[in-house]
Amino acid sequence: MADLLWDDVRCFFDPDSMGSLPDVRVPGASVEDWQAVLDLVAEKGWKCRYSEGEAVLPVPRAEPVLARPADAECPNLRVWPTADVVAIFRFHADDEIDFDVDLRELQGQERLDVFCGFLREIGRRLGKPVLMDPEGAHGHPVLGYDTEADRVVLLAEPLVSDRGGSGLRS
Repeated sequence: MADLLWDDVRCFFDPDSMGSLPDVRVPGASVEDWQAVLDLVAEKGWKCRYSEGEAVLPVPRAEPVLARPADAECPNLRVWPTADVVAIFRFHADDEIDFDVDLRELQGQERLDVFCGFLREIGRRLGKPVLMDPEGAHGHPVLGYDTEADRVVLLAEPLVSDRGGSGLRS
């Protein structure tokens, strides 16, 4: 059974009203959690590409990446859980794992299921919630992996309008 149904959450995946690049994050993370995510990517065989600026490099261990100087360019890791869906991890800080997804790639039940599965894999590995905030609304998650329920759940109520629904209910 699907974690979420597309018809129930489509408003949270509307790039026009939610911004096209929501923030997905694991708060309360550590260097060890970052490494666990890197290990998960390798174990699952997900296609990935690590880069620092324009240089594409082998995926390093988490510790040296997170210990780079503050003025160094922020590296990123692109991960494709499927050929049509990419998550872009940014190594901003060791205490929060954060990545972006493009809502335009997450349209329909099949892609939603891929996304939920990806969040579930990360959440299970870390034993921590994985939260999705609308673009620019850090700290206001609309959905996320719930460790106790062991599934992705809604964390905000959709706003249903005359146009078919978009946004959040206040």
